[in-house]
Amino acid sequence: MGQGTDIRCVGAILHYLPVETRMPLKFGMETLTSVTCARVRVTVEGRDGRTATGWGETPLSVTWVWPGSLAYEERHQAMKAFCEVLAGAWSGFDGEGHPLEIGHDFVEGQLPGLLESFNLARAGEAMPWLAALVCCSLFDIAVHDAYGNLHDRSIYELYGSEYLNRDLAAYLKPAEDVPVSFRGRYPDEFLSPPSATLPAWHLVGGLDPVGSDELTGEEPEDGYPVELSEWIARDGLNCLKIKLRGNEAEWDYARTVKVGGLALETGVRCLSADFNCTVTDPAYVNDILDRLAVDHPSLHEMLLYVEQPFPYELEENRIDVHSVSSRKPLFLDESAHDWRLVRLGRELGWNGVALKTCKTQTGALLSCCWARAHGMSLMVQDLTNPMLAQIPHVLLAAHVGTIMGVETNAMQFYPEASTIEAKVHPGLYRRRNGELDLASISGNGFGYRVDEIGRELPDPVVSC
Repeated sequence: MGQGTDIRCVGAILHYLPVETRMPLKFGMETLTSVTCARVRVTVEGRDGRTATGWGETPLSVTWVWPGSLAYEERHQAMKAFCEVLAGAWSGFDGEGHPLEIGHDFVEGQLPGLLESFNLARAGEAMPWLAALVCCSLFDIAVHDAYGNLHDRSIYELYGSEYLNRDLAAYLKPAEDVPVSFRGRYPDEFLSPPSATLPAWHLVGGLDPVGSDELTGEEPEDGYPVELSEWIARDGLNCLKIKLRGNEAEWDYARTVKVGGLALETGVRCLSADFNCTVTDPAYVNDILDRLAVDHPSLHEMLLYVEQPFPYELEENRIDVHSVSSRKPLFLDESAHDWRLVRLGRELGWNGVALKTCKTQTGALLSCCWARAHGMSLMVQDLTNPMLAQIPHVLLAAHVGTIMGVETNAMQFYPEASTIEAKVHPGLYRRRNGELDLASISGNGFGYRVDEIGRELPDPVVSC
């Protein structure tokens, strides 16, 4: 039981890595053309005085985490400023224990107050909780990595009772309608033997050309595919996630039919539909699903699940969605900030959860345990993760037992961002035969092999 293996955080060095997209990526009502990846190196100290460092990285995806009326750059700069606040808070945090315990205690005990103080000191629109979680995630990920490095083990070998001081009952409460207990249970019970390869989901964005009739002549000529059939042919894709609008039913239906038709022609086996969090009435989704079932039964059968049609704020929008989930598996994504919201989602009729490391490794593991204990299906969804951010992302998918592989789309929108990492991890940044190959991930922590990658980082913005 832990204790002798416990750690505490003693330092953090924060870098920003700017990335430009080769193709625009539409999120909600906005379009992404660049992103800042925040990368941190955290130092931890064990009870015996030994120290180790770990790395964490997350794209600060402003348009996804903070849809709002403020100008993009104002939100972008606010998120960077909050990361800098968090660097000091994590390096000075007196919590001690396993990374899961430290991460939980920080997110539950420190992050709300830090966010409140940050928002009070700013004028205008408050930064939402999801944005704060994303800013926090790189530090949490780095602590998990450092713990594995300190103990010379893969972090996924360290989620059992031998290393943790608290069982899952210290964090999780089961639903009242099922005989589930978390007493004496630990995360390793809910993890699966890792897969060496993973089916890869390709994102068909709302602006992505599907057919030559959608080409504008302004597409990049950089050697990478542009039109969807080119991607399918080059990468051997079998899984397509279709981004829809959620407020224009005829467009959404026609887009699904068009992408699905191409999928049938090219041998793609699975589809999913992402309605963009803009739907407010389940009938909107049901009508599209029912039309597909009647007019295009093959496409309806290929549709594996539906992702987050309804607004982010689940507590404020308690929509009964049983009618949707009775038709197709319905997955929480933006709403699934933590296990409590997963529990509420289940009450409302959701039957699946899309996990993301950008909401913290700690939170993703706890949500995984709660969901699997209650028979909910899992996916791991992308935040267009390049560089180091890709590695914890795919490892999570490899260990939690998803409904089908992992979403991975950084190679679509900024493939050159990861060319340095791809020399060490060639199977993670290029999809082949419709899959990612995780064989290169090895060693302690998350198995980044950072020293072999040898990326030169810009000067740190914070060192504490």
